[in-house]
Amino acid sequence: MQEQELSDLIRRAVGDADLLDTDIPAIDLYLDQILNLISERQSASAPRYRERVLTKTMVNNYSKDGLISPISGKKYSRAHIVEILLVYAMKGTLSIDEIKWVLTGVREECGQDGEGLIDAYHRSLQHKETNRLRAEQTVRDILRADGLSIENDRDFLPALLDVLSLSAYLKEIGREMLETRFAELIAKEREQLLRAEQDKRVRKAQKKVVKKQAKARKVAASVAKAEARIKALEAEEEKLAKPEAQTKGTEESK
Repeated sequence: MQEQELSDLIRRAVGDADLLDTDIPAIDLYLDQILNLISERQSASAPRYRERVLTKTMVNNYSKDGLISPISGKKYSRAHIVEILLVYAMKGTLSIDEIKWVLTGVREECGQDGEGLIDAYHRSLQHKETNRLRAEQTVRDILRADGLSIENDRDFLPALLDVLSLSAYLKEIGREMLETRFAELIAKEREQLLRAEQDKRVRKAQKKVVKKQAKARKVAASVAKAEARIKALEAEEEKLAKPEAQTKGTEESK
């Protein structure tokens, strides 16, 4: 790999195009309008990002999972749209539960909602643009400091692992920041999830017991029915046997 190739691939890797908060209309929009707006902006991205399409199902799931504030009717406000964009931006790094902790935490503990979230999104895009510019220099600094040359095939795997390890550590640092800042909220959420899971297991066990009891009652009813049938047959046989005995007795007396 040549130096120019490295520059080109880094530019492709950071070549996503974000929907700016200033591009979002002040009026409320239907979901289809939002998706079209985001799709148009994504068309300016590098190929790898154009494939990551935001869909109606994804947004509905965000809403169902409580990541987006409840909407009134079928239209979304600017704040709702920013929430969608924030979830979409974080889902490549954080789990759904972690994203929920972030958004719940900034709303409840940091007091950022509505315009506050829009401002946070605006500032994050400014920082992201700076990160795009510093990405190439950071990679080159790492490789230089570690004595790795991208033009040397023997160094390719160590160089790749070097970059990936930094990425993994940065991700874990972000998660630690989240879990430290919202420790109480996360503990509460986990406790609720644990309780819900325990309740689910109890209900499942109770359902099994009820099912077994119903099956036992069904078997008992079948047995009782069979016993009643046997008794009826025995009674019928006994009834049929009496005339024969009487006839035989009459014949013998003659």
